[in-house]
Amino acid sequence: MSFTLAIVGRPNVGKSTLFNRLVGKRLALVDDQPGVTRDLREGAARLGDLRFTVIDTAGLEEATDESLEGRMRKLTERAVDMADICLFLIDARAGVTPTDELFTDILRKRSAHVIVAANKSEGSAADAGVIEAYGLGLGEPIRLSAEHGEGLNDLYAQLMPLADQFEERARENTPETDVSIDEDSDDGVRVPTKARPLQVAVVGRPNAGKSTLINKILGEERLLTGPEAGITRDAISVQIDWDGLPTRIFDTAGMRKKAKVQEKLEKLSVGDGLRAVKFAEVVVVLLDAAIPFEQQDLRIADLAEREGRAVVVAVNKWDVEPEKQQKLRDLRESFERLLPQLRGAPLVTVSAKTGRGLDRLRQAVEKANEVWNRRITTAQLNRWLTGMLEQHPPPAPGGKRIKLRYMTQAKTRPPGFVVMCSHPDKLPESYSRYLVNGLRTDFDMPGTPIRLHMRSQSDKNPYKAKKKSTPSRLRKHLGKPPQKS
Repeated sequence: MSFTLAIVGRPNVGKSTLFNRLVGKRLALVDDQPGVTRDLREGAARLGDLRFTVIDTAGLEEATDESLEGRMRKLTERAVDMADICLFLIDARAGVTPTDELFTDILRKRSAHVIVAANKSEGSAADAGVIEAYGLGLGEPIRLSAEHGEGLNDLYAQLMPLADQFEERARENTPETDVSIDEDSDDGVRVPTKARPLQVAVVGRPNAGKSTLINKILGEERLLTGPEAGITRDAISVQIDWDGLPTRIFDTAGMRKKAKVQEKLEKLSVGDGLRAVKFAEVVVVLLDAAIPFEQQDLRIADLAEREGRAVVVAVNKWDVEPEKQQKLRDLRESFERLLPQLRGAPLVTVSAKTGRGLDRLRQAVEKANEVWNRRITTAQLNRWLTGMLEQHPPPAPGGKRIKLRYMTQAKTRPPGFVVMCSHPDKLPESYSRYLVNGLRTDFDMPGTPIRLHMRSQSDKNPYKAKKKSTPSRLRKHLGKPPQKS
């Protein structure tokens, strides 16, 4: 990674489409509706032999107040200040607008390197717009079609000479993005590093304070926030050193009940958030202290458990809670009753506004990851299993007792165990829960999903049923047996 490129321009000129083209995957949401992108999204881009960081930004609008559009513009201007090069996109079919001219002046003052590109330039209908782009005074415009991948060679030609200037400086600073995890890795606890940070997804209902919480952890206004519900649309990832713990945090769109999600754009946003849960290692389920454990909160927490992720439950807006001790007792009781599958998972109270409780949240995330990666030796498991069988033997359906012979751990992330037994199909679910709860308690694995599989092991000798017979080739050599007289 040698430099950072920010893609800027008016709403609906194709910034996110070009971003997806450069990173080689559909990371950013794309829709015909203008103003889809609201936050800054970073990705690792490839163009020929160039490797660089690309930033997708919100559409530039003329608002400068504290409205949603005004806050989006401030965030985009911050990306311009952060980037080494700005790629200014205009819509070739619409031509240069007064708004484009206004932002040309802003970019000229704020950025040392600005490249102008006329997007949607396929076909003769875009010729006039490409010619108008010369009048912006930012050099020769690139004729692009982000949707069809046309004009990328011209973009490469303009970026190549600039890349050499930034190569040395950025070599050690750009983190690896979108790190995949190996679910079946048995190398013990993976130690997060800058190249492979711990992946944490923050999920919850709209307006629970997810973006505000991440901004407080970062110590800067990196994500767009406000009183409006549903501001976040994309699953945005940011990498930080969280008090010595290399972490990549994913901010996700608020998830409402499925019946209430009608618009196509919200469906895409929720789908993006669900995807973030699937490749996270730890999922922080953020609740609103005023209305905790709503039905949708329970669904989100259950989804994280079913996906096999380590779960931490955080209760936000604790600073405005009047009866803290009583509320905390009620929360713990509700948690145990409503989410038995996550029994023992960390329950942390935080205030995204003031920053209180963030140290406890970090410790809970680190502990949840350690438990999620835990491995127990086969000898320990079988000594434990013997004790569990003596304390509470398995049932005997139809008078025939089910024998549990031995146990081993098959995988981590999350911990998965296999018990070899007779008649696994007849073992009731209640006995499996008894074993899982015992594993949680005796091996200090609170909250993490535990997978327990019963496999059949027969008492019978596998060779007993086979008939002794003479091999066919030997029978042919010996000939037919003599006839009885």
